[in-house]
Amino acid sequence: MAFFYVRRAIDKTKNLEIRAINSERLAFVGTLAGGLAHEIKNPLSTLNINLQLLKEELQSMTGENGKRAYTKTQVLQKEVQRLDEILNDFLRFAKGQELELKDHDMNEILDEVVDFVTPEIKQKKILILKSYDANLPLCRIDSNLIKQAILNIIINAEQAMENGGELMVRTSRDKKYIQIDITDTGPGIPKDIIDKIFQVYFSTKKTGTGLGLPTAKRIIEDHRGTILVQSEEGKGTNFSITLPTNLPLN
Repeated sequence: MAFFYVRRAIDKTKNLEIRAINSERLAFVGTLAGGLAHEIKNPLSTLNINLQLLKEELQSMTGENGKRAYTKTQVLQKEVQRLDEILNDFLRFAKGQELELKDHDMNEILDEVVDFVTPEIKQKKILILKSYDANLPLCRIDSNLIKQAILNIIINAEQAMENGGELMVRTSRDKKYIQIDITDTGPGIPKDIIDKIFQVYFSTKKTGTGLGLPTAKRIIEDHRGTILVQSEEGKGTNFSITLPTNLPLN
């Protein structure tokens, strides 16, 4: 019996050592990838500036050759900008930064994000509906990161409603937590992919980076919160976020 407990203790120690080594290796790879992304961004910026200058020169040229060169330059510039967006999304996901926690009114935070996206959303014939709990307690969060997470979810909902619809943003509270529900009336998420939407680089959109929802999930979990998704095909999708109101400052 004693041998059994000793053996189990040894196995547990080995497992902890393996996990520690893997964790260090992943951290090292993450640092390398982040550095590589930064290095790629510099030449991309140079390319974008020079393509813009070239496009301005070609714009003044006459003839079919000039027009074709201008169109090709436009395509190249769009691709460079797309790569830059992918790198920005990757850096936001990869970097593990410390939370700058302060007490905030979550209703006000949501209003700031909603006001930011309203002009574009209205152009797509999407109606925004809000239902806020007026008695929410203050929530201890990193406001910039939470805004980014909420924005990513709203953008996902907006992209799902190509033919217009309704976007509902609600807040409520439950003991030591507040809850945020973001609901769209889009086509819903098929059952065979709903378990994949938080996977890094998984996307059903041609222009999607596959990092928006994983980044949102990481930010919320860094706040010791949770994010759940419920969806029904043909009716829409609801993202439900819970955040603790009194997250420790250290």
